[in-house]
Amino acid sequence: MPFEESGYLRQVLEPARLSGGVPPPDLRERYQLNESMSAAEVTATVRQVRQCWRRSRGQLKYRKLIDALEAEHGSRFSAIFQAAAEGDLGPLRAEIEQSAERAGKRLSDLRRRLDDAAGKLRLLPPDVVAGIARSVGLGEGEARRQAGELGIEIREPDQLPQAPPYAAYAKVREALDTMIQPNLAVYVFGEEAAAIKVLGRMPEIMSRVERLEQEAHSRTRGPWTVGAETVLTALRHVTDAADLVRFDVITRLRERVREHPYDDTLMRYATDELRLDEGDAKALIFAIRQESGVLGGPGSRLRELVEAGQIQAAAEFAEALPPEALADEAAELAMDVRVRLANAIRLRDAARSEHDPDQAWIMLEEALGRVPDLAGATAMLAGLAPHPAAGVRAAVSERAVVITWQPSASRAGEISYEVLRDGLTCAETGRASARDENPPVNTPVTYAVVARRGQAASTPVAALPLTLRPEPDEVRLSGSDGVVTGSWRSPAEAVRVMVTRDGRPVHAEGSGFRERGLRDGATYEYVIAAVYQDGPRQVTTPGVRRSVVPAARPEPVARFTLESAPGAPGEVLIRCAEPAAGVVEFLALAAEPRWPYETEVRLEEIRAAGRTLPARPVRGGYVVRPGDGSQFLLAVTVAGDRAVVGAWREHVNLGAPQRVSAVRRGTAVLIGLEWPPDVPEIEVRWSSRRLLVSAAAYRSQGGIRLDIPEQEAPAIELVPTTVVKGTRVHGPAVPAPLASAPPVRYDLRRQGWPWRRELQVEVTSDVPARLERLVLVIKAGRIQPASAAEGRVVGEWSAVTTPALLTVPCPRQRRPYWLRCFAEGPVELVDPPVRVLKAG
Repeated sequence: MPFEESGYLRQVLEPARLSGGVPPPDLRERYQLNESMSAAEVTATVRQVRQCWRRSRGQLKYRKLIDALEAEHGSRFSAIFQAAAEGDLGPLRAEIEQSAERAGKRLSDLRRRLDDAAGKLRLLPPDVVAGIARSVGLGEGEARRQAGELGIEIREPDQLPQAPPYAAYAKVREALDTMIQPNLAVYVFGEEAAAIKVLGRMPEIMSRVERLEQEAHSRTRGPWTVGAETVLTALRHVTDAADLVRFDVITRLRERVREHPYDDTLMRYATDELRLDEGDAKALIFAIRQESGVLGGPGSRLRELVEAGQIQAAAEFAEALPPEALADEAAELAMDVRVRLANAIRLRDAARSEHDPDQAWIMLEEALGRVPDLAGATAMLAGLAPHPAAGVRAAVSERAVVITWQPSASRAGEISYEVLRDGLTCAETGRASARDENPPVNTPVTYAVVARRGQAASTPVAALPLTLRPEPDEVRLSGSDGVVTGSWRSPAEAVRVMVTRDGRPVHAEGSGFRERGLRDGATYEYVIAAVYQDGPRQVTTPGVRRSVVPAARPEPVARFTLESAPGAPGEVLIRCAEPAAGVVEFLALAAEPRWPYETEVRLEEIRAAGRTLPARPVRGGYVVRPGDGSQFLLAVTVAGDRAVVGAWREHVNLGAPQRVSAVRRGTAVLIGLEWPPDVPEIEVRWSSRRLLVSAAAYRSQGGIRLDIPEQEAPAIELVPTTVVKGTRVHGPAVPAPLASAPPVRYDLRRQGWPWRRELQVEVTSDVPARLERLVLVIKAGRIQPASAAEGRVVGEWSAVTTPALLTVPCPRQRRPYWLRCFAEGPVELVDPPVRVLKAG
């Protein structure tokens, strides 16, 4: 069923507004949905409903409701309808079920509140029923139906007199008390009277007054007869004796109501003591409670109308009330309502004669702000169109049309725009641009923009006509050894596709072409254009331009090696020979490559099978970061969009050892490192030898010890390793540099006379050695110095070659003390015995 905006306003928005501005709980009603709709129909209907909201928001009476609808749509339902737009109606159906439950809860709340408000009287005024309906978000009609099912009568309370009809009523009341009469009705109709009716037409009273006068004259004159004369005189001199009887009963009931008794207590008082008819008693209690403010009254009704924005209705209600009903708060409210209505009418009349529509709009908005229900103002607003948009332009963007314009010059009200395609709406927006995603192809169309302000619309402003003729899609060109191949997807509306190279036509068949005899390495530019039939002539589009370079078949990479990249944890250095043709790329695959060696594959296909590793060229190879876990590294040679499969290797990303150090101690070489996580073993390689060291052995032994002759300085490598699927795999190798450090010995001797003693330092080695720096230090105490910084320098020599004999004056130091030498350079300095180093 197509969406009908006028019906939606009448059936949904207006009842919701009258129900206190609470949005309908049922999504089917709110968005005009039904169970038979498809996902596309749901999306289209919701879009039309929201467009209706935006247009209706210009009317002040709907603004609060529309804001609530939009806020709830954005916070709760936008994701649901987004899923529906993608074809999933499950979340929407679930939300509709929940909304039905919420609607049922609203109905139960309405029945409970109506039952509580009606009490024992089972009477409610229409304004209270309407207020309860608004507060729970339901219509007044539904509230009336539920009240009927609950046995509640909805009626306006009787208008009771506020002022006594007899000026000396206080004397009458005093006389009745002296005569010990419960009320004037009992005195008039007799002590035996019961179920007296005081509402409507009463029985004839004056004949009863004559009888009571005769009875009073027959009695001995005293206080009773004086009181009777006062009452009877009042009955004879009042305009209507029934009014005085009725006022007396009402006054006594009012006094009791002020004590706030329960309804059943009041009913007993009215029927037993005042001897009223049960129906009259109920009606009087109901009316008095209304005017007393317990449930309402004129002041309460005026306040409700004002709070609901019905100022004109409040003014009419105040005019209909008798003057005595407008007292205290009611009088103040009535005065405020009259002033607001007068000002609003003045603004409306001024807007009617205003020539500037923006200024008139501002006046009417101010008038409606004062009196939202001001008669005729909404209709006037609907006729105040904004200034039109300007500079409308339409341009083709791929397979869509983009429409742009300059915003309306109007600044009053909320301006929206409607975009028309050949007179039919294709988009609505609040911005100065729109996009038509589905324009007709090869057909001239004209776009126009209409500025809207509420229901008022400006004259359309049109752009120049245009015709959408899409270019061929999915254009692909590839170059091989002297050959260029092209393919595309032709638009359905096109007659054919024309291909040119450097301005020369190229023969094409179907959706592709193949041109031979081209020169490798040269760049060729092709234009692939669509041809459309336009009446008797054909029109060619500008076309899609692509450049391609034919190249010889790329050569595969025969083999490559892996090793740890120096100074870059997690990176691997790949060494391989550069191919004669093509560029090398490396891919990480989850499984073995499915293509045999030297297979030529489309570049898109091979890249889709794995992850391309960014490779950084360095001297001797490429540095890549494979990532964690086990994977297969594949070398691919690429030329254009062609790729040739090369060698591959399974690679387990074992962490490389860090902070590796190798220190020689004579024939022993001690290796220390920071053990990589998740690596069970490390293989040590040197001089064609292998040593497998586990993590536990490394920690228990405090490092790795190798026996290497002092005259050798082999290359040492540490390779992380583990067993995967029964096969031992290795990670990248990390070098452990070991320099040849020959041992150098020194000895200390004291020579000369006691008053002129010298300290000789003799330095020797098995092979000639050079010490960059030699330092002799002295340290007092019993603890040997561990470095030159822990003692006082006694002697210092540079560029010392062995053998050498060095002398310094013997230091003066109190015993005990230590003497020790420290050397810099690629040597291992060997200390003499402790007895030589320690004195005292």
